[in-house]
Amino acid sequence: MGTQTERFDAIVIGTGQGGKPLAGALARAGHRTAIIEKGRVGGTCVIAGCTPTKTMLASARIAHLARRAGDYGVATGPVSVDLSRVRERKRAIVDSWSEGSRKGLEKHEKLELIFGTARFSGVREIEVALSDGGRRRLAADRIFLNVGGRARVPDVRGLDEVPFLDSTSIMELGSVPGHLLVLGGGFIGLEFGQMFRRFGADVTIVQKDDTLAPREDEDVARAIEEFFVEEGIRVLTAAEAVAATTRNGGVELRVRGKDGEEILRGSHLLVSAGRVSNADLLDLAATGLEADERGWIPVNDRCETDVEGIWALGDVTGAPPFTHTAYDDYRVIKANLLDGEARSKRDRILPYAMFTDPQLGRVGLSEREARERGLDIRVAKLPMTRVARAIELDETRGFMKAVVDAGTDRILGAAVLGIEGGEVVSVLQLAMMGGLPWTALRDAVLAHPTLAESLNNLFMTLDG
Repeated sequence: MGTQTERFDAIVIGTGQGGKPLAGALARAGHRTAIIEKGRVGGTCVIAGCTPTKTMLASARIAHLARRAGDYGVATGPVSVDLSRVRERKRAIVDSWSEGSRKGLEKHEKLELIFGTARFSGVREIEVALSDGGRRRLAADRIFLNVGGRARVPDVRGLDEVPFLDSTSIMELGSVPGHLLVLGGGFIGLEFGQMFRRFGADVTIVQKDDTLAPREDEDVARAIEEFFVEEGIRVLTAAEAVAATTRNGGVELRVRGKDGEEILRGSHLLVSAGRVSNADLLDLAATGLEADERGWIPVNDRCETDVEGIWALGDVTGAPPFTHTAYDDYRVIKANLLDGEARSKRDRILPYAMFTDPQLGRVGLSEREARERGLDIRVAKLPMTRVARAIELDETRGFMKAVVDAGTDRILGAAVLGIEGGEVVSVLQLAMMGGLPWTALRDAVLAHPTLAESLNNLFMTLDG
């Protein structure tokens, strides 16, 4: 006897920052909804991304500041890091947030939370392999995919036989590595590389591109590299890993770079070579849906796929892989589907931040992107050594930078590489959302002494 199909009004796959609030909104609107989660409630952000990493980065910054205490006239003793205690604090926060999210879902009368792995068995039919055994078959006229992505494993000879770490497993270490090799110089590799250096590990970063953070302007990328080298991190750019092996309880990584081949020896290897889509786990062929050449699910500006009745949101769409992107996708769907509003993600302005120290806050076009588009631009730039609040805090590394349209005076984009850069760039984002000219921020009366106040000085560089 086959499994009976259960009918719902809506099915949401994934409890990330788009799927979770969407399921709740559907249930509140009276739709009988099932939400399916193969792991813990909260998605990548809460379980293995933003929440745990930023918790651990806070510990790393405290260790760094403690070592710098003498710069501020404060006497301290030797600084050491108890990584098991750092891990304990991280786990407690993740557990609290995940449990709170789970309880939030379970309080909805018309919402059922199902733990298991979902795949399509028909156009709008889902089969769930339940985590506690058995199977269920569900069907609904509306299905929403918030399944995210996973760490990409690069094609390096021997890597499949090496017990390497990824961005999740590295946070479960109970002691500080002796020498951490980091394969990949994007945001994830940079945050973990600096974190573990500050915890006390030797760190070597291997980056295949010519610069770290290769999507950023070269002046930003070069400055980040300088900061890392100053902290004792070895950085190898334009270097390709060609082979990996275990030896003497550690890892050897053969690297081909500008000066030939070199063998790097470390106690641990972190592979942070980007992300791949989880769409391949869904059996999309059963729906008629097709992923693009990179594995992402194409959607329109309302998060609708090519198959009627199926939406996708968050990382799996190939959108910028940030929590706030997924959450805004939820708002777009909710507005159009439940609120009777016409909302699109077409013209939204998406910021992002990298939580190295100093932070990188970014929004809009970079200088390179603007020039590649042939735009007539002006560039404002101010070193943090001219920011009063940064001087007072003795945190003067980095700079502020804004790209403006020479004809309209509108702000096209900005990068703030400096203390609390992710916070400061939000002011620039709001100005962009409001269509303000750069002169408005030059002339604004901002509280003294704050970091944002130096936006006055940033745009004063365009005078004359």
